[in-house]
Amino acid sequence: MINGKRITVVLPAYNAEKTLRATVQEIPDLVDDVTLVDDHSNDGTVDLAKQLGLRVFVHDRNYGYGRNQQTCYREALSAGADVVIMVHPDYQYTPLLVTAMASMVAYGVYDVVLGSRIIGGTALLGGMPLYKYVFNRALTAFENVFLRVKLSEYHTGYRAFSREVLTRLPLLENSDDFVFDNQMLAQAVHFGFRIGEVSCPTKYFEEASSINFRRSVTYGLGVVGTTLRFFLQRIGIAHFAIFSDTGRRLDTDHLTYYAQEVPASGGSNSAAPKTAQ
Repeated sequence: MINGKRITVVLPAYNAEKTLRATVQEIPDLVDDVTLVDDHSNDGTVDLAKQLGLRVFVHDRNYGYGRNQQTCYREALSAGADVVIMVHPDYQYTPLLVTAMASMVAYGVYDVVLGSRIIGGTALLGGMPLYKYVFNRALTAFENVFLRVKLSEYHTGYRAFSREVLTRLPLLENSDDFVFDNQMLAQAVHFGFRIGEVSCPTKYFEEASSINFRRSVTYGLGVVGTTLRFFLQRIGIAHFAIFSDTGRRLDTDHLTYYAQEVPASGGSNSAAPKTAQ
């Protein structure tokens, strides 16, 4: 705990067997709960997560990165989290920054904290491909203009959120794909949440997950679309569900597309399906 707030780390996983142990070993002891959601991996991610004693939830098929995050946040909230930090289990980002990021939220300095690869020039030093760096900078500049904020980047996968952010944003209106990340930040800006950043070193290597050029272009187009929808909503020309006060929010019950896997150290490995809708 930090400042009396329960801290949960969530790991949205897909084929993360090779890097999961290294990631988990760097999670600080002050973290109260570590939850992994597996998006139907075809390697040993789930078995290893159980060996490591994590809370594990398994999708019944591959739904995508955005849906994985929805499950992560739903289960973290259900377990009583006050501050939730998303860490990719591919070991691109060091979990050693969890303490700093969680503290900024737990003490009420910010509602959202991002681990930025741009501050301090860590992106290129860590091996980010040049085309991704250029895309990152161009998209960030575009978004800063239309969202009227000034962030160093919107595209990091290392994020900390307060419980209020996760319960108020209409996250179920977002994409199941990678653009979920960007939609979530646009929503945070729209609903007036405070966003801070810390410099975060990054590592690009063979075992680390990374979307290819084609998926990067698809993501970029999604970012542009999200930004323009934000702008049209702001000036009153159109209204969209992802920025609506009545948009669908996370529900901690009534799910059928995943089941809890009990860690081997905790007893039976049988799945416990969630309640039907």
